[in-house]
Formats: sequence, C-alpha cells, structure tokens
Amino acid sequence: MKGLQVPKLLSLLWFFAMGGSPLFKSLLLGAVGSTALAGAAFASTQTANQVPITVSATRIATPENQVAASVTVLTAQDFKERGDITLVDALQGVPGLNVVQSGGPGNVASVFIQGSNSEDVLVLLDGVPVNDPSTPNGAFNFGIYSLQDIARIEVVRGPMSGLYGSGAIGGVIDIITKRGTPQTHASLTAAGGWPAQGQGSASISGMIGHLDYALTAAINEQAGWDAVPPRMGSIRRNIQDPYRSRLGSLQLGYTFGDGTRIYAILRGQSTDSAFPDLGYPVFDDPNDYSYNDNFFSKFGLSTTKLNGHLHSDLFVSWQQNRLFNSNLLDANDPNQASAHDTYHGTRTDTQWNNNLRLPDHGAFTHSNILFGAEYTNDTADETVNETSYSYPFIETVHGSQHNWSGHLGVQTTIDNRLTLTGALRDDVVSSFGHAITWRAGAVLALPEIDADLKASVGTGFHAPSLFDLYYVDSYGDRGNPNLKPEYSTGWEIGPEFIIPAFGQSDFADVSANYFWSSVRGLIQSVELPDYTYTEENVSCAYLNGIETDFKFHPAFWLSAEFTYTYTRAVQGDNGPALLRRPQNTGSASATIRPVPRLTITPMVQYTGRFYDYIYNNSGYSTGTGSSAPGTVVNLNVSYRMNRHFTVFVTGRNILDSHFEASNGLQIPGASVLMGVRAQM
Repeated sequence: MKGLQVPKLLSLLWFFAMGGSPLFKSLLLGAVGSTALAGAAFASTQTANQVPITVSATRIATPENQVAASVTVLTAQDFKERGDITLVDALQGVPGLNVVQSGGPGNVASVFIQGSNSEDVLVLLDGVPVNDPSTPNGAFNFGIYSLQDIARIEVVRGPMSGLYGSGAIGGVIDIITKRGTPQTHASLTAAGGWPAQGQGSASISGMIGHLDYALTAAINEQAGWDAVPPRMGSIRRNIQDPYRSRLGSLQLGYTFGDGTRIYAILRGQSTDSAFPDLGYPVFDDPNDYSYNDNFFSKFGLSTTKLNGHLHSDLFVSWQQNRLFNSNLLDANDPNQASAHDTYHGTRTDTQWNNNLRLPDHGAFTHSNILFGAEYTNDTADETVNETSYSYPFIETVHGSQHNWSGHLGVQTTIDNRLTLTGALRDDVVSSFGHAITWRAGAVLALPEIDADLKASVGTGFHAPSLFDLYYVDSYGDRGNPNLKPEYSTGWEIGPEFIIPAFGQSDFADVSANYFWSSVRGLIQSVELPDYTYTEENVSCAYLNGIETDFKFHPAFWLSAEFTYTYTRAVQGDNGPALLRRPQNTGSASATIRPVPRLTITPMVQYTGRFYDYIYNNSGYSTGTGSSAPGTVVNLNVSYRMNRHFTVFVTGRNILDSHFEASNGLQIPGASVLMGVRAQM
C-alpha cells in the first residue's frame, strides 16, 4: 500500500512491547500512531445480509444456515462496535451461554453452555484445544484472554466430541487469531477513562511476496473496583482490585508456488489481578493476587493436492500455563488466611487433518470426507500451600495423561435442499482406555417459506482431570486413578426463518432451538470409611431448554437483536438445580447509524435467578440458595472522523448495577473509556 513504512511500524510495536510505563506507552503510542497513519485507507466491513461462514461446527467451511448446530460467529468488527476488550466482554449475550466471572477483569471466569459444566466447554485456539490441564477440573479460564489479536470467535453449542474429543460435551468455542492477507492492515489504539484505566494496542498484518504476517501487541490496565458488594457494608473496605494484561502475538506463513504453506503462530499473555478472600467470613483483602502467564505455539504445514480436491494440515502445538496465587497475611483478616499456590500445566498436541472434496454426482453436491489423527500429552504440577485460622493446608498434583485419537466425518448436500453431516471418533486415553463418540445432523432447506429446519444428535465425553486422578492433600484426601470419564448424549432441533419485509430481503432472521442432553458418571467428591475424601463417578445430570434469537434489519441504518434462553439443569431426574445455571437469560442490542460515520451500539443483558453458594450480608456462607437476578447496560459510541481515524466512547455497566454473577462478588461498577483508533 502506498505510504506504508513497515520498519517504522515494527519499531513502534517493539517500543510498545518493551518500553517503560505501560500507561505512558499506551498514550505515547497513540500519539505517534496518529501521525504515522495519516493518509491511510479505511477498510470496508462485512455487510449485514452476508451469511457468516463457520468452520468449527463441521471442520469444513460452511455457511452458517447450512450447519446442523446452533452457531454464533463473532468478528473483530463486532468487538469494535460493542467496545469489547476481553473475551468475557465478547461472549456476553450469546444465546445458550452463561458467563460467570468471580469479580473484575483478570479473575477466574467460567462459561456454561446449555447448562453443562464449565469444564465441558472445549476451547480451541486456532483449532488447538487450550483448556488448562493444571486446573482442578481441566476447565479454561476465560477471564485472562484479551481480544486485540482475535479475528473471530465461533461458538458451537451441543455435544461435539465426535469431532473434537474430550471436553466437548456442552459445545466448542474456537478462537481464531488474525492472519496476514494481500491487503496491508495496520492499526493503533490508545484510550483512557474513569475510574483510572488505560488501553493501548498496535497491530500490523499483510503480505510481502509469498510471506504473510500478523503482529499484535496490547496492554490493558485498570485501577479496579471493589468486588465486595455494598450490601456487605460491615465488612466492605472499599479496596480496589487492580488488573493488568499484556499481550504479544505473531503469525507468520510462507506459501510456495504449489499452494503449500508453512506457518508458525506464537502467542503470549500475562494477566495480573486482585480479588477479595471468600473465607468465613468474606474479607475485603488488599493482598490477594493472581498472576497468570500463558504461552501458545503452533507450527504447521498445509497442502492442497489432487487439483484442489484434497486439503491436508499437519501441525504440532505446545502450550504452557502458569498461575501463581499469593495472599500475604493481613492482621485485620478474621480468617488469618495466607496462600502461596502454584499451578503449572503443559500440553503438546500433534494433529493431521484432511478434507477430501468429492466430485458432484447426480443429486449429491458439495460432498466431503474428513479424516485425521491426533496425539496429545498433558502434564500438571500443582502445589497449594495455605493457612487459615493458623491451620496449614498442603495439596499437590504431579501427573500426566496422553491421548491417541482418530476421526472420520462426511458431509453432503442432496438436491440442493438437504445437507447431511456425520462424524465418528475414537479416543484412547491413558488413564482409562477407549471412548467412542459420534455426531449426526441434517439441515432441510425450505426456500418456499424462506426457512431452514435443523436437527442433530450426538454423544460426548470428558476425561478425568489430572487433579481428579492424582491429587493428595495434608488431610489424607486423594485422587482416584481408576476413574472413568463422564459421558453424555444430546440432541437438538429447531427452525430458522428469513422474513423479507418493507423492501428489506433480510428484514428479520428468527431462530429457535430446543436442546436436551443427559450427562452420566459425573465425577464428585465422596467420603470414604476412614473419613477422608476421593473422587468417584456417582451422579448424573439432565439438561434441556430452548434458545431463541431474533435479528431485525428494518432499515439500512438500523439493526437489532433480541435473544432469550430458558435452561433447566438439574442433578438426577428431579434433583436440585445445578449451580450458576439461571433458568432465564436474555439480551437486547442494536446498531444505530443515524448519520454517516456515527455508530451507536447499546446492549442490555438480563440474568435471572440462579442457585449458588450464598453469602449473607455479614459475609458468612449459608449454604446453597437462590441468588438475585441482575440487569447490565452497556453503550458504545464511535465516530469515524475520516478514512484514518475513529474516536470512541465505551460505557460499561452504565447504570452501576451491583449484580453478583458469583454470589458474594459483584461485577465491576460503571466505567467510561474514551479513545482514538487509527488504521490503514
């Protein structure tokens, strides 16, 4: 692109990543970037009536309306229009999802899909499973990821183990990073706001000959809020819980003349945060900190053979997660709590995936055969060293687990009307043996009424975590190396209608989906005859509900979306409700462009009552019970001054709701972030 000075932009990125004070870097970088990017072109974005393409639901690039699954696709443009900075921000309002963060940004955040457990949500980064093997349940911590290097997120709901293996009982969330394209893109963002917070990022992507590249650096800082709710006035000390996140991401690829591409993806993020001590009682602790470092690498080779009919991808990935929790003893703490905890998890993943496109034959078109193999090896080293009321507690985990698997899938369309998919997978896990899972789905197009009818059925499994298998603590409790996996069976069915009206071909897009699943062999802690505890497969859960999504485009300058999800998640046939699964959730959002260049995006999120561990106003736990509902309102306003610069204002929780997504910990209060984005 004319005027592009790659060395200068790369030097700015290096200064941003390695320079002095983070907040100073953000502001200075924004000022320098404003000058550097003057005269650049403004990139166009996807129009509203284009059907999103999804890959994660079938491993084949397929229009969303032809996928036999509930899918939501979020793009970098969506993040900008809504003012999303973190992964938690982006996932709020997705039908069928409940996002629970224990306090403010940087703290542990869990996602529950269609009522399933948080560890039953498999998270992929560029197609690689990244759930943390060092956490007690093997779940992914959504609270530590930023979005600045993310191109899109695909959320697939329903059992997906037939394609992806362990952990995909509730669904799959695939996080896809930015990749260089022939058109060069560069952007710099600097923002600050109230209460004290700053955000800065810089990225550049493009191609030089056969070399594609994408480089991102970002930092987010907040002085934080007090996560102890005001209702606990007697113990609330107005102590802020700060947050800082630093991100660096690089993707390089080289494409040879025959279409073969070698590539490397490197991503590192460090996230620090603070939180109160949920002891007995809750203590507004100024010394309880969490330090998360995660590193991800992927090296691969992609080829296309047989005149474009066979695409193969071979890669090896290695990731490392480190977590350190530190709680210094505070003389005012009634619990007299202290902690020095370390968690270290690694995963090596090697995959060989193939997609064979078959020639069209008669009524059968767009036919594909998928096949591949995967080997993963997880390790976990955990040392928990804590005291409470002067009593020490020590817990350790040292173990590993590996998995060999093979998968086979098919997809075809019959008479341009019926799309069928199927998948079969066999996982051989070192701790227990074979787990065979499958999935089948169909989409029936009904163009006569502008509708599609979707249905699918499948199975899932979740292998025991390394904690479940191997933990030992100072009370004599221990893991159980003879555990079996948790298994599930689920199905879903629902229609989607495109309604033209008022001169708009896509005036309304209305969908509804009923889901049902059972999970057997739930792993829970049980008491042994010697009064110690271990893990056993002892329980089951039943999940069902309905997701609805209403999208409207009444005019070129206005679009709106309304979602509602009803979820029933209980233990046993009619047992108690599972914790943190609200029966009723919903959202309403709009994108309004009243004049050219001005975009206004309000969003309202509602979470109904849910069962949780309850803390009373004195900070003491009273067992399980019903936690209060909450409503959160966000607003983002942006104005594109010219082709190069956009100014924006993001207000989060602007009505200052004290909603407790996790009982005893309120969400961050009202905030305003103002900034400028320069791009070419």
